[in-house]
Amino acid sequence: MRTTKPLYQIDGLLTTLRWLLLIGAGVVIVLQAEASGSGLPIPLLSIVILAGVGNLLLVISLAVDMSPRPVPFIALLGDTILAIGLIASGNGVSNPLIFYTLFPILTSALRFDWRTNVVTAGAIMGAYIAFNVLGKSLTSIEQSQAVGTLLLLGLAALVSGTIGGRVKTLVLQAMRTEAEGELRQLRARREQARAIFEMASTLSATLSYERILDAVLDVGAMGLREFGSVAQRLVSMILLFTQDGLVVSASRRLTARDEVARITGTRGVIAQALKSAEPVICDDPKADPDLASFVAMHRCVTAVIVPLRVGFESYGVAVFGSPEPNVFTPDHLELLTAVASQAIIALQNAQLYQKLQEEKNRIVDIEEDARKKLARDLHDGPTQSVAAIAMRLNFVRTLLKRNPTRVDEEIEKIEDLARKTTKEIRHMLFTLRPLVLETQGLVPALEQYVQKLHETDDSIEIFLEANKMSDRVGKDTQGVIFYIIEEAVGNARKHSQAKHIWVRLYENSNEFVAEVRDDGMGFDVQMVQAAYDRRGSLGMVNMNERATLVKGALSVASAPGQGTRITLTMPLN
Repeated sequence: MRTTKPLYQIDGLLTTLRWLLLIGAGVVIVLQAEASGSGLPIPLLSIVILAGVGNLLLVISLAVDMSPRPVPFIALLGDTILAIGLIASGNGVSNPLIFYTLFPILTSALRFDWRTNVVTAGAIMGAYIAFNVLGKSLTSIEQSQAVGTLLLLGLAALVSGTIGGRVKTLVLQAMRTEAEGELRQLRARREQARAIFEMASTLSATLSYERILDAVLDVGAMGLREFGSVAQRLVSMILLFTQDGLVVSASRRLTARDEVARITGTRGVIAQALKSAEPVICDDPKADPDLASFVAMHRCVTAVIVPLRVGFESYGVAVFGSPEPNVFTPDHLELLTAVASQAIIALQNAQLYQKLQEEKNRIVDIEEDARKKLARDLHDGPTQSVAAIAMRLNFVRTLLKRNPTRVDEEIEKIEDLARKTTKEIRHMLFTLRPLVLETQGLVPALEQYVQKLHETDDSIEIFLEANKMSDRVGKDTQGVIFYIIEEAVGNARKHSQAKHIWVRLYENSNEFVAEVRDDGMGFDVQMVQAAYDRRGSLGMVNMNERATLVKGALSVASAPGQGTRITLTMPLN
């Protein structure tokens, strides 16, 4: 079992004092031998040397922090035996070695209770009386010296007992204070560990930005709970990068004005933390160019900025401000760094999940728009034709009764209408899934597409100018290009009132260009795009999104009365 630190300090003090007394006793023994002319008292010196060896072992045990509980008692017993040996060494009541007898009395008072102190003092006083008083004829002067020595030993026992009791009280208070501090630290560590575990559980179980950011702020405040009221007044916020700079995504104790604040993050301690990728402490937040933008930070005298960064990508920073100085310890900074690292992983997962959700919603919107387009095309084309065929058949039935001579003419019209309807349906099936695109490529698919348009609608002429596609345009990319051109041509046929449409494909150095131009009535591009979100169609949105898929760019040039030009430009692999 290990001794507590205050007791170690007392033991260290006693070992140092023991060295001084042992050296003094050795010097006195040698000087007495030289003064008397007799030889050195080897047994007595051996006892002193043996006591020195024991003290050396005690020093080593204290140095390596491995002092068993019986060692102090054994040391006291050795000191008492040495003191009795020095008393019994001769020299009568005026023995100069009597000073060492005070040491075990002092040791028993400082290190043990009053009973041990009384026993030790009584043993030493009894030995003094037995060896120097009983059975000896003493002069009046020697009697006075003996009485004085006994009074000195008794007074030493009384005074050391009183002082020892006070010292032990102080030691116990120090031990209690230290134990309470260690217990408080253990509790704080346990709370921090529990908070980190809960945060890790939260982060692994949620894909919500809000819950992740709230968990970071809660654990950051948890690390300061040992400071009491400081944690209750902590100002904290998470700033994440957006197109407008750093914005508040989660916060504690910010004002309404602070919630909508925007900062650049290119100045002061925030820029320093983002650059170094390590926490930075600011001793005057209200003087920082970025932190001063938040009113709540003016109440803080210190703040710590923790970067939310992974690799070379910075997501933002976590800021914790305190109204009291020196509250952010290295342990707390280490905790915040660990929390930020865990949060970044969760933020990445949440971001990926959000992108997947947005992509899912986009695909749903595209499919919905495709269904609406198919429904419109069916309603405006084959459905109307089938209805017309039904009406003409009913008319033929009437002609059979009233004017049979016109039946053949009307049946020919019905047959032409049925063929036209069949072509329209085949054209719709072709645009839904052009098999020739998969087997022969983009140019043959466009040629077949233009041919089918001529068969179904001869009111508008479509011209295709395209060479054979190079291998630098992949099959998947050709499919995306086809649908963009098909959407652009369909818009021109329905809305431009054009007489001619030109489709042109060509390669220019390291770029591929697809262009759809018409001579229709044109439109105001800015006005149409500004109100596009309120319209029922997603045609332009779909074209732009498909252009992004192939890392291309879509441009629209038009003006009232001047036709429209839609150009897709994409890099070649």
